[in-house]
Amino acid sequence: MDLGLRGKVCVVTGSTGGIGLATAQMLREEGATIVTSGRSEEGIGDLHVAADLAQPGEPQRVVGAALERFGRVDCLVNNVGWAEIHRFEDLDEEMWERSWQINVMSAVRALRAALPAMQQAGAGAIVNVASSAGKRPSTSMPEYSVMKAALLSLSRLVADLYAKHGIRCNAVTPGPTGTEAWLAEGGLAEQQGSRDEVLAKVAAGRPLGRLAEPHEIAAAIVFLCSERASFVTGAAWSVDGGTVAIII
Repeated sequence: MDLGLRGKVCVVTGSTGGIGLATAQMLREEGATIVTSGRSEEGIGDLHVAADLAQPGEPQRVVGAALERFGRVDCLVNNVGWAEIHRFEDLDEEMWERSWQINVMSAVRALRAALPAMQQAGAGAIVNVASSAGKRPSTSMPEYSVMKAALLSLSRLVADLYAKHGIRCNAVTPGPTGTEAWLAEGGLAEQQGSRDEVLAKVAAGRPLGRLAEPHEIAAAIVFLCSERASFVTGAAWSVDGGTVAIII
């Protein structure tokens, strides 16, 4: 199936690993021109911009670099995000603010930079990577859950505001996924106890009985970017193995 992405300029934030990297790779396979970004100095994009996307001005700099090099942005994937395991009562204002900046404001800033060019072109596709925790909060990731719920609201808002300009905006809500965030030493699994026991428990909480693979989330993102999803906007697609409950 031709997804109609050949030659499209696609910006993917947080794309040096995990879901973002898988998305960039899949978009490239479809013939898109890729702009990658993240803290790493190296990326697979036709243009890579090293940036700390939690910082004011950095998402705008990434989108601005894409516009300067290629003259347009056809697709924007807001993937960058961050989570840790916390108890609600242990969270202070600084921790809430940190989560707000990286999980919500990174997307707001990238959107504000990309939307004028999309409006001028009369077309554009945006996908925000939220989480199943945005639909049903994880009690062990309270601030992350609240921020991902905000990202779902932002997605719906942008969809409603910019549909008249030919711009579509959707979200995907992955469940736990086999990325470094979960699997690495000191990652979300080890923060909760025995890595293998935690991963087994998390997998058992999905009807499909396992964590997602990054390419499985990327496939939904790439479809939503594509012309095959031309009548899909304002949606929040669950890619969570059949459940929105995070059992950890």
